[in-house]
Amino acid sequence: MTQASTSSWQNKWHAVKQITRMDKPIGTYLLLWPTFWALWIASDGFPTFHHLFVFGLGVFIMRSAGCVINDYADRHVDGKVKRTENRPLVSGAMTSQQALSLFAFLIGGALALVLTLTFYTIQLSVIALLLAASYPFMKRYTHLPQVVLGAAFSWGMIMAFAETMGEVPLVAWMLFAANLMWTVAYDTMYAMVDRDDDILIGVKSTAILFGQNDKRIIGFLQLMTLALLFSVGEILAFGWPYQLALVISAGLFCYQQMLIATRERQPCFQAFLNNHWVGLVVFIGIYVEYL
Repeated sequence: MTQASTSSWQNKWHAVKQITRMDKPIGTYLLLWPTFWALWIASDGFPTFHHLFVFGLGVFIMRSAGCVINDYADRHVDGKVKRTENRPLVSGAMTSQQALSLFAFLIGGALALVLTLTFYTIQLSVIALLLAASYPFMKRYTHLPQVVLGAAFSWGMIMAFAETMGEVPLVAWMLFAANLMWTVAYDTMYAMVDRDDDILIGVKSTAILFGQNDKRIIGFLQLMTLALLFSVGEILAFGWPYQLALVISAGLFCYQQMLIATRERQPCFQAFLNNHWVGLVVFIGIYVEYL
């Protein structure tokens, strides 16, 4: 292999890593922890290796696919936003056709995983695909794309209960609602980073919709998230480890409110990233409950 062809492959691989955000795993974490909350609760703390493998790898693949279709949807506007001006479809490192081919490949991989599950779960996976594929385009038509993202990021929880228990109990829907509200809260922080650019190019978001009430609404969503998670713990008779996890999560939410207080770009982005620890702490609380 010549030096030129080696360099070409390296450039292509770098573009793939960029467009799938392999180098930025925060989105994978934010999708993984809630899925594991559901998987652990649905299996009474003893998920099978098969389920861990399918849902764990499925999270990574679907998050990557979501990033690809997001960049495809935004290929004409990303160049006008400072944070996204160097993405592969803007820089020319990848073509639109290549991006769609990569998206199809990833969806094929996800389908192969889902086909090892029950027919009930396979049926539910169709909704997961529709949510993941439609979310990036919602910002053209509604100021609530974060709600669609919340549903997409929470649907794996419904699938986990369906696969493990053969049904979707009330607790599953309460976890779904909690995670949806949490997702809207942290993705609004993320949208606050790009709010000025989005207004100029006509892209919609909850950060724009909420306006000067953004911090208050984020705080309300965080409180509702904690209230729903607390109610889940009460139904499942969880003890102090889980309750301590919620107290720590509340502290992290307070820290995030401090970061977004001035609405500056970098602190808002740091607040968004901090949510990884919320998901992890809640998972640890659930995990310890089942030891």
